[in-house]
Amino acid sequence: MNALSVDLGASNGRVVVGTYRDQTIHLQEVHRFANDPVQVGKRLHWDILRLLHEVKQGILRANQGFPALESMGIDSWAVDFGLLDADGELLGNPYHYRDSQTMGMIESVSDILPREWLYGRTGIQILPINTIYQLRAMFLRNSVWFREAQSLLLIPELLRYFLTGRRVSEYTNASTTQLLNLHTRDWDSEILGRLRLPTALFSEIAQPGTQVGNLSFAVCEELDVPSIPVIAVGEHDTASAVAAAPTEERNFVYLISGTWSLMGTELGQPIVTDEALRWNFTNEGGVQKTFRFLKNIMGLWLIQQCKRAWEQEGAPLSFADMTTLSERAKPFRCFIDPDHPMFVRPAHMPRQIQQFCRDTGQYAPDNAGEVVRCIVESLALKYRFVFERIRNITNRRYSGLHIVGGGVHNRVLCQYTANALGIPVWAGPDEASAIGNLLMQWIAAGHIADLQEGRSIVRRSFPVATYDPQDVSAWERAYTAFCRVIGQSAKAP
Repeated sequence: MNALSVDLGASNGRVVVGTYRDQTIHLQEVHRFANDPVQVGKRLHWDILRLLHEVKQGILRANQGFPALESMGIDSWAVDFGLLDADGELLGNPYHYRDSQTMGMIESVSDILPREWLYGRTGIQILPINTIYQLRAMFLRNSVWFREAQSLLLIPELLRYFLTGRRVSEYTNASTTQLLNLHTRDWDSEILGRLRLPTALFSEIAQPGTQVGNLSFAVCEELDVPSIPVIAVGEHDTASAVAAAPTEERNFVYLISGTWSLMGTELGQPIVTDEALRWNFTNEGGVQKTFRFLKNIMGLWLIQQCKRAWEQEGAPLSFADMTTLSERAKPFRCFIDPDHPMFVRPAHMPRQIQQFCRDTGQYAPDNAGEVVRCIVESLALKYRFVFERIRNITNRRYSGLHIVGGGVHNRVLCQYTANALGIPVWAGPDEASAIGNLLMQWIAAGHIADLQEGRSIVRRSFPVATYDPQDVSAWERAYTAFCRVIGQSAKAP
């Protein structure tokens, strides 16, 4: 029982073959590639045709090593999309969610759709990256792409379309657009109408675990591979990652740790209270009729951008070097709010961090070790900040935190997170999105009964590291100082 998982992150992609035998999952990565955005003039784009080429290379290599593939599925980051014309041709490379076009669009949409009203219908947090604000920007500048568009497909849907010829939206990813009705689980015609967005742009929505096509004859001929079913998995990579959380508990908190950090819990019903809106929590659709009640937190992007800046200055550091230097730096000298707007599109991340510290009356880190220590401590403390709000809103107690995703390899961040929260952290598996992608394929095929059985299989199949809290009293004092900095940053110029 071999299945193919295409898992695209905001910085790299991977194609993985999963084999399910003897109640255990075995993974074989057959292709990995970079996913670098491209700046063209004022605009920042995804190189979607390069991604399609890399996905095809992954299919080719998977077929060479595993000729009996049963199915495949694609997951990726959310909110970004491609537009197709009347002939089904792509109208340019999709915009990157960090493109500057969405500046001021939250206010523009709020003038038409009050925040409380929009949140009550969609349950989605207000973020400038959301699809709704990208479309508003294109509408206001009378974008030729927008005028000519006949179909909108989110990134995994677009790649599926290239491979199968079928245009189908998937529920978990569609829910992130802020255009999906929370209750009907379908496109909200009133939202679309008020924003003058044509309903014909949006395709029918499939639930995770639905077969939505087969590899087309053209693709099979090009690659010399047999046609296989393509399954709509949890196509938002967070949905797939949460599906693979190796938990035995119904009530649990997870942290998906990668370029972004996403902290939340799994619910049977959404929470759209005034408190949830005030703290900007989201209710994204999950697999098997669940909701992901979570909050986006800036994640390892902060460290990635520091690495990039130092490389451009001719002082390259590996991630291991950065960790070593940070451990030598003094603790708790300064903090940042990882989610402050000044870190969204920085020209030079280390200098931006120094400026934030100066603006908030703190010591400004003056070397790489101090900058990285500031980032990692601040992330751990921000996790506690969000964790406390999850606990308060849901009125539940949680025995620990599950961390999955690439961030599980950052042992310092995992330990600091346990210290900051004062509870155990269970770290693993790292390839959670790819694993959750595979689980939904096997559930669709009837090999696995449901999500609960799938998570049991994940627990048996992959190691999980435990981090117990240390130096709790020192971290408690640091948290008090961190909260004070967050308050100050809201007033900083």
